[in-house]
Formats: sequence, structure tokens, C-alpha cells
Amino acid sequence: MILSDSQIKAHIDSGDIQIKPFRPECLGSNSYDVHLGNTLAFYESSLLDAKQHNPIRFFEIPEEGIVLEPHKFYLGVTEEYTETHCHVPFLEGKSSVGRLGIDIHATAGKGDVGFCNHWTLEISVKQPVRVYANMPVGQLIYFDVKGEVLTPYHKKSSAKYNKTTAKPVESMMWKNFSHV
Repeated sequence: MILSDSQIKAHIDSGDIQIKPFRPECLGSNSYDVHLGNTLAFYESSLLDAKQHNPIRFFEIPEEGIVLEPHKFYLGVTEEYTETHCHVPFLEGKSSVGRLGIDIHATAGKGDVGFCNHWTLEISVKQPVRVYANMPVGQLIYFDVKGEVLTPYHKKSSAKYNKTTAKPVESMMWKNFSHV
């Protein structure tokens, strides 16, 4: 079941869901709008290796915005920090962002119970488009969980994205190979 606006608000009031900053006007009928943070990143190399750490370079979005180019891959971050202790959060792009040809995630739209961080966005565009820090970029949808969660994400020793940061985080796939 997807949580309604009243249920999202009730769980925010109880602390089961945290959104910082929380803006009541961003609460939709069954979602919460999140915004593009002011930092983007791109991989330093054009060839990425799943078994190696692939460094990224950060840059700030200037006040006049920045033009994203097709055939380039950007990592972004949500302005909002979120915590979800009893629900499964899904991040989807806003339709008005999609209609500009902007994809905000390639595959990683689902969070885990216990995810406590800013969301890294996997941004690609269909044609050149200017984006701005703090523009609405996506929406969080919360689903009920059936059954007990034995190990929330933030308590997993194998969790690769637990370090709290307001900057985009590169792939940590290479850590999967360190145990092989």
C-alpha cells in the first residue's frame, strides 16, 4: 500500500519518516517532492570499471543554472536528507522533469527501510537542458512493509552508502569484489 498525504504527515510527526528540510507545500496526495541539491558530479574517466573505485569530480551549480549535455552521465543529490524507519521509499522523477527529457535515476529508485541520507541521483538527459539548484526534481513515495525487518539498512555491516553526505556518491560496486 502506498501512503497517502495524511499518512506521510502522521509518520513524519511520529519520527518514522524524516525529511529535512520539510516543506508542507511539497506534500502531494501520495508523495513528497524533493529538490536538486547544489552539487553535481561526473566520473573522471570515460571508462568505468566495476571492480575498481572510479573517482568523481564535484562541481557546484551556479545561480544561473548549468546546461546538462546528452551522452554524459551526471550524479546529483537531493537537497533533502531523509530517514525511513518503517516504510520502503521509492524515488521517482516528476513528470514535468521527465517532459524536459531528464532522467533522475537509471535503476536505483528503491530505498531500503533504514536508509538515512540524501539520495544520489543518476542523471542523464535526452537533449541539452539547463537545470538549477533547488528545482523540484523527484518525488518520494512510501510503501508499507509487511513483516518484521530484521536488519534495517543503516545497521547492516555490508551497507555501502551509510556515510551521511550532502554530495553525490559514486558507485561502490567495487566493494562487492573485495569479498570474493
